[in-house]
Amino acid sequence: MSLNEVWEAASASPYSPLISKDHQFFVGFSLLLSALVLTGLFGLNRSFLSIATFGVPASLAFGFGAVYMICAVGVYSPGAMANTGPIFSAVSSNAHQLYTLLQCIGFVPKATVQITPDGIRFSAEETRVIQGLAFLDKALFTSYTFNPPTTPSNEANDADHHDDTAETAYYPCFVVSLSALLETLKIFGINDASSGSFSRAASVQPPNPSASSAFTSPALLLDRSCTIQYSHEGAPLSITLSETGVKTTCDLTTYEPEDTDTDIPFQRDGIVMKIIMRSAWLHNAITELGATDPTVLKLSASATREPFFALSGSGGPLSESTVEFSIEHQNQTNVPSQTHKVLTDDGSRARAKRAKLAPTVTETFLVSPPSSMGTRINQNYRFSMIQKAARAMAVANKVSIRGDRQGVLSLQFMIEFDNNGTSGARSSGASTGGTVTFVDFRFVPLLDEDDVDLEMD
Repeated sequence: MSLNEVWEAASASPYSPLISKDHQFFVGFSLLLSALVLTGLFGLNRSFLSIATFGVPASLAFGFGAVYMICAVGVYSPGAMANTGPIFSAVSSNAHQLYTLLQCIGFVPKATVQITPDGIRFSAEETRVIQGLAFLDKALFTSYTFNPPTTPSNEANDADHHDDTAETAYYPCFVVSLSALLETLKIFGINDASSGSFSRAASVQPPNPSASSAFTSPALLLDRSCTIQYSHEGAPLSITLSETGVKTTCDLTTYEPEDTDTDIPFQRDGIVMKIIMRSAWLHNAITELGATDPTVLKLSASATREPFFALSGSGGPLSESTVEFSIEHQNQTNVPSQTHKVLTDDGSRARAKRAKLAPTVTETFLVSPPSSMGTRINQNYRFSMIQKAARAMAVANKVSIRGDRQGVLSLQFMIEFDNNGTSGARSSGASTGGTVTFVDFRFVPLLDEDDVDLEMD
């Protein structure tokens, strides 16, 4: 019988000790107490008969009592109680998906990680004016296990004063090197497939879904897996990649976040602009504007007059350039009149009186500027910051462009992975039945004095 067969046979009949772990401490303490009593009796009556009567039982009681006490202390020790498994463990059969999402926010070397029951949240920010959020949904993993720890010890005392009976769930939050994580995911060459999807998505023409080669065959990805594990508070984030028997483990040092509240506030109840379009159109527009090396990106949107949606680049050494998303007037005579929706002051939607006041390339065009802006929304942003979202623009299928009353710009990219794990821009009507994920960018607008400084530079 082989060792494997012996192991499988033993699993059907697990070993159960004569004395359960819950009673070992009591039994061990009783044996030690009995040994002390028997030793005292043996000392009072020392003879050959007392050796068999008191001496031998005392020795056995000391031995077994010490063993049970040691086992009981090991069972009830804090280290043993805490060793119930890692806080987080997840396995993905396609590391390319993780690499694609994380590379979208790879404009800074470090990122803040928060583990939740629904997925892993990666946040990257620079100078508090740009923030990138990538959420690795649990649907991207074949196995996802999260054991949330209780409130940390430094907060437990304060929590006891408020509620002694309730145990608050705590989602671990730490900082890791994002650049090191991306380099780890590139060990087995998954960046090759990523670069291919980047070039395909850069064009507004939908790719041929039947086009493939020997190097893009899904069979090459069948024997790959990526395991992410976080054992306990302060432990490194362990990344294990395996491919055809070759296993590579990388432990990334985790750091305490300097400030847990680093999110750029976005007023979801005060949205004055919402435009949904194919991400490739926005990517092409930013690429065209980048040719003039501008410093400021001017965004203009109106629900009543042209240009309804325009992007302009200014402040560079070359002349100012503008990309306008307009209406195809030649088709208005053959297409029935349609209306679009605008946002009212209370956030609700109402139909406009004029017809087809929306750019042709947009799927949703909702604009309702506050009274202080008049009939048009005009906001300025640092062009170099907008360019940091170019990677997400290239791999995403759609983008939702939103703006709130404070001028904060939100670019929410929808990235769809097909059943083979690849991503790329597709036609609006295409459906792959794969996994849909989102990457969100937030930008703080420039003030008037900031615009003057950039133009002088």
